[in-house]
Amino acid sequence: MSVRIRLKRLGAKKRPFYRVVVADQRSPRDGRFIENIGKYHPLEDPSLIEIDEERAMHWLRVGAQPSQTVRVLMNKVGIWEKFVAERPAAAKDSPRTRERATAPASQAS
Repeated sequence: MSVRIRLKRLGAKKRPFYRVVVADQRSPRDGRFIENIGKYHPLEDPSLIEIDEERAMHWLRVGAQPSQTVRVLMNKVGIWEKFVAERPAAAKDSPRTRERATAPASQAS
């Protein structure tokens, strides 16, 4: 089961607000979810972004992938930088990753 951290749209027509949820990748946008971890109100000035840092870090550690929009929101509140900083150095700079970066692109014959 692929797990995603994404937005669930709520609110009236032309007045959206969103919940940040953890959901199975195959479930619909506004359908079933595993856990509600925050909210995002884009129409407020300034936009309200509340994400439970502890639960978000838990789900990121166990392999949940955030959507692009949620990753931007996590960057704004500082959760994504903390997650990247705590990842083991082996995952960032493994010999295989360095090998791929330095190897020339193979050409198909």
